[in-house]
Amino acid sequence: MTDIGVRAVRQGVCRGAGRVGAATPPGRDRAVDALRAAAVLGVVLGHWFVTALVSDGRTLRTASPLQHMPWLAPVSWMLQTLAVFFLVGGHVATRGHASARARGVPYHRWLTDRLSRLFRPVAAVLGLWTVAAVALLLSGTEYGTVRTLVKLALSPMWFLLVFACLTAATPLLARLNPLWPLAVVLHVDLLRFGLGGPSWLGWVNVLAAWTVPYTLGAAWTRGELEGRRAGWTLLVGGAAATAVLVAWAGYPAAMVGVPGQGLSNLNPPTLAVVTFGLAQCGAALLLRDRLRHAMRRPVAWAAVALVNLSAMTVFLWHQTAMMATTATGLLAGRLPGLHTPPDSLGWVGFRLLWLPVFASALAVCWAAFRFFERGGTGRSGIGRTGGGRTGGGRERASRVVRAHRPSGRDAAARARHV
Repeated sequence: MTDIGVRAVRQGVCRGAGRVGAATPPGRDRAVDALRAAAVLGVVLGHWFVTALVSDGRTLRTASPLQHMPWLAPVSWMLQTLAVFFLVGGHVATRGHASARARGVPYHRWLTDRLSRLFRPVAAVLGLWTVAAVALLLSGTEYGTVRTLVKLALSPMWFLLVFACLTAATPLLARLNPLWPLAVVLHVDLLRFGLGGPSWLGWVNVLAAWTVPYTLGAAWTRGELEGRRAGWTLLVGGAAATAVLVAWAGYPAAMVGVPGQGLSNLNPPTLAVVTFGLAQCGAALLLRDRLRHAMRRPVAWAAVALVNLSAMTVFLWHQTAMMATTATGLLAGRLPGLHTPPDSLGWVGFRLLWLPVFASALAVCWAAFRFFERGGTGRSGIGRTGGGRTGGGRERASRVVRAHRPSGRDAAARARHV
């Protein structure tokens, strides 16, 4: 590309970023959006790095580099960011519910609106993979391979069900102390691991574990986590508790599931993943000021806004993008880092080279299926400022640029910025 072409691209990016910035109300807490974007991208990169599809003849099976290189466990500490997502989700939901009540919006209408935005993109994933699974079976693909692919593609659905349950319970959770669900997780693990209780008890933690960061988000809305002391307490206390649990209580060091490992911290969640989540939430709270400063840069903010506009599409289709790349690559044979066992540093190096390819495949999925996330409008979600529009996507954009404000001032904020 010539220098003129590079300058033209830069100018186009800057103009687009400027439009996004102009569409953002001055009072919006951009750190909230930055944390949500980081949480989504952390999950995506985590799955792409620690989940491998290994080719054994005509069969594909899942494997993980953590099986062969357990010293890579710190990678899971950086990329398992679900607690931050639930923290932000609890903050946004409790604030939104309080705002809806102040404006006289009934609970059922508020909930229907939130859940429809959450589950609308799911229909496309289920539809495509139903057709794909039937086609693969009819073409003679081994059942084990089809099962592996469908399981990987639909595995993010558990998260949506848990998040939907917590969203529905927002009025009850809005003032719940996070220590209560933490106590439930602690007692479930004591019964399971300390007293030899039944293993099915662990599934109680699927809701209880993620209620902890969700209720922390509600405490954030109430203004109880504004000081840096709260962030440091969560970070240091959570990290220390996790270290004790891993070093002396027998919990795995990896904060994700590892194939073949007897105990998983994530399936179902354990006390260790909850205490680790507390540390993550503390770090997120401490980073708020720096993120607010960083988000003043137009290009950085535009990138974060774009991820938030397409968060569900990215989340639901990232596994499909990885599998599509893997399946296409089989046409060229067994490629290192894509089809080979993840058992060496060489695999890690090749895998890093494949990440941009996965991202390109995800971009294709995003272009094809973002229509569903945006309510079927088919328009761009960026471009509402003041009383008019600089582009399409009026309703979806209003959600992206809505100001984050305490509930008592929401109506006034909307009157000023909409």
